[in-house]
Amino acid sequence: MEFKDYYQALGVAPDADEKTIKTAYRKLARQYHPDVSKAPDAEEKFKEVAEAYEVLKNAEKRAEYDDLRRYGGERERFQPPPGWQSSAGPDDPHGRFGGDFSDFFESIFGNRAGAPRGPQRGRDVELELPVFLEETLAGQPKPISYSVPALDAQGRRQDLTRTLNVKIPPGVQDGERIRLKGQGAPGLADGPAGDLYLNLRLVPHPLYDVDGHDLIVTVPLAPWEAALGAKITVPTLHGRISLSVPPDSQSGQRLRIRGKGLPTRDGHGDLYALLKLVMPDTTPEATRALWQQIAQQTPFDPRAEWSKAP
Repeated sequence: MEFKDYYQALGVAPDADEKTIKTAYRKLARQYHPDVSKAPDAEEKFKEVAEAYEVLKNAEKRAEYDDLRRYGGERERFQPPPGWQSSAGPDDPHGRFGGDFSDFFESIFGNRAGAPRGPQRGRDVELELPVFLEETLAGQPKPISYSVPALDAQGRRQDLTRTLNVKIPPGVQDGERIRLKGQGAPGLADGPAGDLYLNLRLVPHPLYDVDGHDLIVTVPLAPWEAALGAKITVPTLHGRISLSVPPDSQSGQRLRIRGKGLPTRDGHGDLYALLKLVMPDTTPEATRALWQQIAQQTPFDPRAEWSKAP
């Protein structure tokens, strides 16, 4: 709808006092009264002036209008802020002025009869919800608290704090959005409540990287474990398991562990063990001698591929 500048309608400044507003109204009301004026738009002008005066003569309504004027006065198409409702009780000025006020007035200060506004749906609320990887497995309720805008019995705006236990669906992904119907802001005049939307964010894990429903865990190996093969213990979200590392394993090689990843709608993803060779911080002389012996007896050049480069 079109925003109406009531100060402009009366030809007064936004900081005009009550006396100035009243004087301007009386002058314009006499000028445009349909029984006096012969102008074709006299009746429309008279209603416009009456509407402006009805708001600006009332300190409470004027204060609310000034708030909305700052919010939407520059907009071509005006809509009150989401969840806004006037706390100023509407009067019944129409008998005095002989006509209905504009949709702009009615959207702010109530319906044409001065009766309470009809049922209105409450605002939707949107939150980001951090989720740990372990919480995607258990299916246990996760407690959350959040605030919703509401009106008290006197029509004043306030925030209500709500607490819910939210069950995390299995197989959720980072950035997934779930809807909880009716858990948003309460409606007005027995209107339905809005909805709560949760944007799920998987919290980074100290051990696992996430790839879809698969997990990747980096497994440190000593050089001799990679060369000779080994039985090692690997942590998973489901508990520790034993993993066989084959002989001659390479750093960067991935070993697949089926069904130990994140849950899907009908099963589980996989866990990949990413092998990483690590050296001891220090090497005793006896060990260094063994490495020297291996180096002399093993015909292996790790950079052999470089010789093929142009």
